[in-house]
Amino acid sequence: MGYYGYAPYVSAAEKKEIASKKIAKMMKKNPDIQPITIDGSIIAKSWWGKTWNKNLESYADYKNRIERGKAYVRSNCVIDLKISQGTIKAMVLGSGKKPYDVIITIDTLSSVKLDKVIKLCNNEISSLEQLLDGKFPKELEILFTDKKYGLFPSPNQIHFDCSCPDYASMCKHVAAVLYGIGNKFDNDPMLFFTLRNIEASTLIKKSIDDKLDSMLKNAGKRSEREINENSIFDIFGV
Repeated sequence: MGYYGYAPYVSAAEKKEIASKKIAKMMKKNPDIQPITIDGSIIAKSWWGKTWNKNLESYADYKNRIERGKAYVRSNCVIDLKISQGTIKAMVLGSGKKPYDVIITIDTLSSVKLDKVIKLCNNEISSLEQLLDGKFPKELEILFTDKKYGLFPSPNQIHFDCSCPDYASMCKHVAAVLYGIGNKFDNDPMLFFTLRNIEASTLIKKSIDDKLDSMLKNAGKRSEREINENSIFDIFGV
């Protein structure tokens, strides 16, 4: 125990070593755990991972609080993180001997919003590989990141709970898991569609089905690929 009842300082390297030993021990009992392991300081490298984290940081009510989780996730303290439809369940090492349980739930995406997003994707995303690699036209990023209409959830759609005694509206364990989700998308971007309960193929199906018709109708015409603000408002009916 440190001075004045505070826990003694533990360096990032020591935290990683403790986490590695804990993970190894847990894997012997439960080989199905899925730890978040980060080498260096970069949490996410792919379009999906980086954009997920950037989107969370773009909200004023998250920006200051979510930073608390960076040190934890970089120290590999998120020792288990599993994603299913609308739910993330995780275990995070804290100051105690027992890991804290974190549960994050995300509101279901409305069918109306999804249908309108699919309409905007028409003829823009040509393959599943292109979608998962994040190599679609840059103007389509708004389909995921728009604060009101995008497929990435906003703070009022995200609900979380942690077994730790911290009464903060977002504890560092929850924040670490939110960043860990971005890292998880690096390895498997399909998990985003699992989380949001979306069939990824629906975002490219219309492109494939209508590609020939569109080419015939627009032969010799100049294609306008940019989705401007007025188009967004028109599509979403606002």
